Amino acid sequence: MAIDYGSQSRPHVLPPALRAPLEARTWREFGYLLLSLPIAAVLFAYAIATISVGAGLLVTFLGVPVLAMGLAGCRAFGVMERARARGLLGLKVADPEPVRGKKRGLMSWVGAVLKSGASWRHLLYAVLHFPWATFAFTVAVTFWTTGWALFLYPLWRWVFPNHLDQPGIAVYGDGDANGFYLDTPFETGVASAVGLVLVLASPWLIRGLTSVDRLMVSGLLGPSRLATRVSELESDRGVVVDTAAADLRRIERDLHDGAQARLVALAMDLGLAKEKLSEDPEAAARMVAEAHGEVKTALQELRDLARGIHPAVLTDRGLDAALSAVASRCTVPVNVEVDLPARPAAAIEGIAYFTVSELLQNVSKHARASRASVDVWQTHDRLMLQVTDDGEGGADAATGSGLAGLAERLDAVDGILVVDSPAGGPTSVTAELPWRG
Repeated sequence: MAIDYGSQSRPHVLPPALRAPLEARTWREFGYLLLSLPIAAVLFAYAIATISVGAGLLVTFLGVPVLAMGLAGCRAFGVMERARARGLLGLKVADPEPVRGKKRGLMSWVGAVLKSGASWRHLLYAVLHFPWATFAFTVAVTFWTTGWALFLYPLWRWVFPNHLDQPGIAVYGDGDANGFYLDTPFETGVASAVGLVLVLASPWLIRGLTSVDRLMVSGLLGPSRLATRVSELESDRGVVVDTAAADLRRIERDLHDGAQARLVALAMDLGLAKEKLSEDPEAAARMVAEAHGEVKTALQELRDLARGIHPAVLTDRGLDAALSAVASRCTVPVNVEVDLPARPAAAIEGIAYFTVSELLQNVSKHARASRASVDVWQTHDRLMLQVTDDGEGGADAATGSGLAGLAERLDAVDGILVVDSPAGGPTSVTAELPWRG
């Protein structure tokens, strides 16, 4: 859910309290409350009528389909209500989970509608929104019209009759005093001042009333928390699968282009050395010496590859030692502080290691920093990581860079990545992971 009322390109001269009655947001919200009463009345009447008829016909085979049609109609009204909230309140609510029958046919659809929790939430909205809409309409219209009427009273007071027997009392018909008339400058000024107070208070009252509507729309007409969570988990699973496949392709490429190619060349060199062993022992010895150097290089590449998969120092000594080793390979001095009461689960520990490793690589390649720091600590049930540098800044996870991929990987395990990198620096990247012991 996100609320966007647009941005202003020029600074405002008036303070918000004086500007609020004239803002487009206030008028949109007031219009929403005005429309809510007739729409809620129609929806309430439809819901009560169809549900009552359906319940009354349950003794026959027609009751269940009528109930299903009533719920389906409430869902159709829900589409309109979400669109109205999006247009007038700036409230974006996702559509609830659709009705899907296990089989094709009317009865399968009827059963799916009756089993859908979203359908019954739409019915609950239809029943609850009508009394609330009546109350909100009455309060909003009363305050709004009274405030503007009193505030503008000096402009329209001329409509009252001006033939008075005594100051402050209006005389109508047979001469009996039965109406109060504000005719002095003081009385007119007080009325206008009271109206101004009501006008300035009305926008905040309207926002308070529409906040309840926002809660009702998002809570009753949107997807359930369970459905939202299932959707998030499905998306996260896709990210994890894609990331794992990309890692496997990277490992295969590194093996093929690095150690494997070097070992193939080494085998060929040793074969040539074997052939020359009897004919030219000195040349064979040189070739064996060169092959020995190639073996050392291949072993180093394999060690680097294994470190990229899961470093042995992380398994043996934990995050403190592993991050210190990563920091030692950074191109700038890095201060590492790890304050953990115990070691987290191996999976979380690995994600934390590779997160810091990638962030320090960004510092080395892009930050143009002179120093950096790494802090790791535990807060309640969360593992916190923070990498800071004094570089030129300007890092943004929304530009599709490596930070965006890192944020997706953290999100797959309910983690969060927050980047604070103003132009000119410094840069601070904070990662939050679930703590699992």
